[in-house]
Amino acid sequence: MQTGAAQPIESTVSQNGGHVQVGNTIPGLEFERYFSREGVDPFDEVEWEIRSAIIGNEKGENVFEQRDVEIPKAWSQTATNIVVSKYFRGQIGTPERERSVKQLIGRVVDTITGWARKQKYFASEDDLLAFSDDLKHLLVYQKAAFNSPVWFNCGFEKAPQCSACFINSVQDTMDSILTLAKTEGMLFKFGSGTGSNLSAIRSSKEVLAGGGTASGPVSFMKGFDAFAGVIKSGGKTRRAAKMVILNAEHPDIEEFINCKVEEEKKAWALIDAGYDGSFTGPAYASVFFQNSNNSVRVNDDFMRAVLDDGEWTTRAVRDGEPMETYKARDLMRQIAEATWVCGDPGMQFDTTVNDWHTCPETSRINASNPCSEYMFLDDSACNLSSLNLMKFLREDLEFDYESFEAACRVMITAQEILVDNSSYPTPAITKNSHDYRPLGLGYANLGALLMSRGLPYDGDTGRDYAAVLTAIMHGTAYAQSARVARDHGGPFAGYDKNREPFMRVIRKHRAALKDIDKQNVPKDLYNRAREIYDEAVELGEAHGFRNAQVTVLAPTGTIGFMMDCDTTGVEPDIALVKYKKLVGGGLMKIVNQSVPSALTKLGYSAAGINEIIAYIDENETIEGAPHLKDAHLPVFDCAFKPSRGSRSIHYMGHVRMMGAVQPFISGAISKTVNVPKDATVAEIEQAYIDSWRIGA
Repeated sequence: MQTGAAQPIESTVSQNGGHVQVGNTIPGLEFERYFSREGVDPFDEVEWEIRSAIIGNEKGENVFEQRDVEIPKAWSQTATNIVVSKYFRGQIGTPERERSVKQLIGRVVDTITGWARKQKYFASEDDLLAFSDDLKHLLVYQKAAFNSPVWFNCGFEKAPQCSACFINSVQDTMDSILTLAKTEGMLFKFGSGTGSNLSAIRSSKEVLAGGGTASGPVSFMKGFDAFAGVIKSGGKTRRAAKMVILNAEHPDIEEFINCKVEEEKKAWALIDAGYDGSFTGPAYASVFFQNSNNSVRVNDDFMRAVLDDGEWTTRAVRDGEPMETYKARDLMRQIAEATWVCGDPGMQFDTTVNDWHTCPETSRINASNPCSEYMFLDDSACNLSSLNLMKFLREDLEFDYESFEAACRVMITAQEILVDNSSYPTPAITKNSHDYRPLGLGYANLGALLMSRGLPYDGDTGRDYAAVLTAIMHGTAYAQSARVARDHGGPFAGYDKNREPFMRVIRKHRAALKDIDKQNVPKDLYNRAREIYDEAVELGEAHGFRNAQVTVLAPTGTIGFMMDCDTTGVEPDIALVKYKKLVGGGLMKIVNQSVPSALTKLGYSAAGINEIIAYIDENETIEGAPHLKDAHLPVFDCAFKPSRGSRSIHYMGHVRMMGAVQPFISGAISKTVNVPKDATVAEIEQAYIDSWRIGA
C-alpha cells in the first residue's frame, strides 16, 4: 500500500541472505492493511483480565502456578495455562518473569518488526506498520500462531533459534556420527525436533577399513536415543522429538524394522514384574528407542515387488554390491507386525516424495522431521506457523477466503523475515536455510470446521472442502513468496538451477484441482483456488520464488491449545463431549460447539437442536438422539468411539483425507491414523499399501 507522505525505502540485497540480485536497488514490499486500523494498537481493542495459571497432576498436586497474569478475556483457561507455563519467559517470582500476553506477543512482534525495519524489508514505514499491526491482530485474536521455538526464543536471544523442524545428514564416519549427536542435543535444548536418514552408515554386516565389523546404524541409534531422553525440549518439560529413517535396501533393514518391538517386549516384562508402565514411568525409561519415531523409506520398486510377490535385495553401503535377498512381502509383513505391536516403524514413500520435490537439481529428499510434515533437503530447517480455520468465517458462517488469504500473506511474510535473523546449529544448515528458505505455513481446526458445516470428515464432500481450502492457502503462500522475490531480494539462491523442475511442481499442484469435485464445494472457493494458483504461476514465471517450500500441515499440539482450537492440524474431532477448565478452577462438561452449528446447517429446528444437545450431554454420544436422521450420523463421527456408542471414523478415512489434501502442500502432513484395537496385521499392511496408492 502506497500512502501519501510515506517515503519509499531503498535497500540493497545482502549476500548473507543467499540472494541472487546482490547490489541491485530493490523497492521493498508494499503491504495493505487488512485486519488492523491505522493508529490503533490491536491490544487496545481487546478486553483483558487478571487470572491465575495453575496446573495440577493426577495426585491433586500443583505442578505449575503463576498468579496475577494478564490474559485476553476471550481466551480459555486452557489457553492461559498452556501459554503461561510454556511460553512466558523469566524465573517465576522475579521481576524478569513475563506476566502478560501483551509482553509475550509484543516481544515477538516487536522483534520481527525491528528486523524488518533494519533490513528495509518494506517499501515504506507505513507498509511496515500495517504488516506489524496485522500480525499482532492475528496473534492476539487467536487467528494464527508461530511454532513453539519462536515463542521460546524470539526477543530473548540475539539470533534466536526459530525453526521447529530440522533435517540433519550423517556420513559413515565416527566424527560425523558423534557430530550428529551434538547437533541433535543443541536442537532439543532450544525446543526443536530433528530427523535423519541413517542409511549412509554402513551396516553391521560390512567390514571396517581397519578390519573388524561395523556397528551398524541401529547400534548408534541407542546412543542418539539416550541423549534425546535426558534433554528437555526448550528447557521445558516437553520431551525431545526425533525421527530416524532407514532405506529398505539397507542391509540392516530387518533389524531396524524390529528394534522397537524387542524393546517393547522388555518393557512389558518390567511392567509384569511390577514396574510403573506409564509413559514417563521406569518401565519404558529403561528400554531403548522410546524417544524417536522410526520410518522405513521405500520406493515404488519395493511396493510393486510387494504387490507382485517379488524379491527385494539389500545392497552394501560401501560399494552397492548385493547382500541379502528377501521376499518383499515378508519385509512388508514385518513392518505391519511391528506397527501392530508398538506403532513403529512408519513408512515413507520415496518415489512420491521426490516426484513433488521443487529442488531436485540440488539434491534429493532423504528424510523428514519427527512428525514427517517437513520433507526437504538434508541439513535444512523450517519455521512453522498455523492458522485457526474457525476464525475465518463470515457472519453467515461461510468461509471468508479473502481474510484467510490476507492472514496467509501476513504469516508467510513474517516467517520469511525470520529466516535471515535466526540462528542454526551447523554451517551446512545455515547455508541451506539462507539459500533455499523453506517455510511451513499450515492450519488447525479442520475437523471442527467440517463438522460445523455439516460435512462428514470421512466423506467426499468433507475431503473436497478440505482440499480446496488447502489449495487456497498453498497458492496464496507461493504468490506472496513470488512478490517478496520481486520486491525484496529476488528468488532464493538455489532457484535458477531448479527453475524448470520447480515450475513443473507448481503446475502439478495447480493441475491437481481437477481431482476436486466442483459440485462438493462452494463455487467461489473453487474459482478462487484456480485464480490464486494462476496468479502464483504467473508471478513465479516472472520473478521466481523467494522460498523453496511454503506449506506443511503440522500437528499443532501446543499452539492449537494456544489458539483454543477444538481440533489440531488436519485431524478430526476426538469426541463430541469435552471437559473445559474454568477460570476459577474445576471442570465443566460441554458439547462441542461444532455440533449446534452442524445441526443448524443441516436444517434442524431450534427445539430439535436443544433436545439433541441435551441427549449428547447426558449420554456422551449422538447415537440414538431424538429427531436425528440416520443419514446425518457420519457428520458427527469422531476419531474415538464413544463409550456408549458404536461409531467412529474408519481408519481409512484418515488415510483418504491425507490423500485429498496432500497435492496442495509443499511438504507433507503430520497425521494420526486411529486404528481400532481389533485391527489385524493384514489390515495395517493394507492401509500402508492403500496410502502409497493414493499418494498420502
